Amino acid sequence: MNNQIYVNWSGHHLKLTWFQHHRIDDFSKVTSVHGVCFYQGNVLLVHVDGREFNFPGGHIEKGETPEEAFHREAFEEGYVKGSINYLGAIEVRHEENPLFNANSKYPLIGYQMFYSMEIQECLPFLREHETISRIWVEPEEIPYSINDHELIHLTLQAALRNKPSYL
Repeated sequence: MNNQIYVNWSGHHLKLTWFQHHRIDDFSKVTSVHGVCFYQGNVLLVHVDGREFNFPGGHIEKGETPEEAFHREAFEEGYVKGSINYLGAIEVRHEENPLFNANSKYPLIGYQMFYSMEIQECLPFLREHETISRIWVEPEEIPYSINDHELIHLTLQAALRNKPSYL
């Protein structure tokens, strides 16, 4: 699978590139954090209202590190807690996007950081936030459960390579 693709997000033509283990030092360029969460051999997918099933994740709030943001998002969306490992980042480039707005919250070149989580605590699902449901999916079923760009599957492969053997 190629680690570079072009996508059309609501008319925005973007170039996406997966960089495994690529460290991001300038957190101002990080637009979101996401993660593959493992529990009893399965992967957590969440259904955020208005979207389809995907890995938990979201934006970094002021004063948070990416790691803190991912822990918060995993809890808010999936009601899970656990230890995380950094996997890499998807670089999002707008240079070929005719609709790019330099005054928007998104930088010309931004990053979505990805983690894997070994869930250590799975709490009752209360629907207190924007997530309307969570499901547990066998890793090999992810391509049939997430309707997103194909780089998401590279993040899953990286997570599977890094998960403890007992999961």
